[in-house]
Amino acid sequence: MMRDRIEASFARQGMMRTLGASLEHVGEGVVRIAANVTEASAQQHGVGHAGLTFSLADSAAGYAALTVMEQGFEVVTSEFRITLLAPARGRLVAMGRVIRPGRRLIAVAADVHGDDGAHVATALGTMVPVEVRT
Repeated sequence: MMRDRIEASFARQGMMRTLGASLEHVGEGVVRIAANVTEASAQQHGVGHAGLTFSLADSAAGYAALTVMEQGFEVVTSEFRITLLAPARGRLVAMGRVIRPGRRLIAVAADVHGDDGAHVATALGTMVPVEVRT
């Protein structure tokens, strides 16, 4: 049920589709998303643009937060800080996790690694639960 909800939400993400990202793992408080660095997502030096790395980290952390929310809620990013550590090359994998769940704020983190073994980025953020109105 939780995975179905996450997959349905992920399928509506235009940015993730644009980046060619895939949802690889969903567990309680943990989500993994991956995408390849392509010509369209690279910057002028041929490595992944920071926007690609940020988007993967933000979405992985946000979906990790969603795994601990009850049905009828989504989450939005309130703040998100990322530190870029190495050039993004090849296939990027973002692992998002919940640090501290809460009713009003959910503290999250994410790490992004390249398929070359590089720790590309680390991030911390806050997600806010939003009730879905139907």
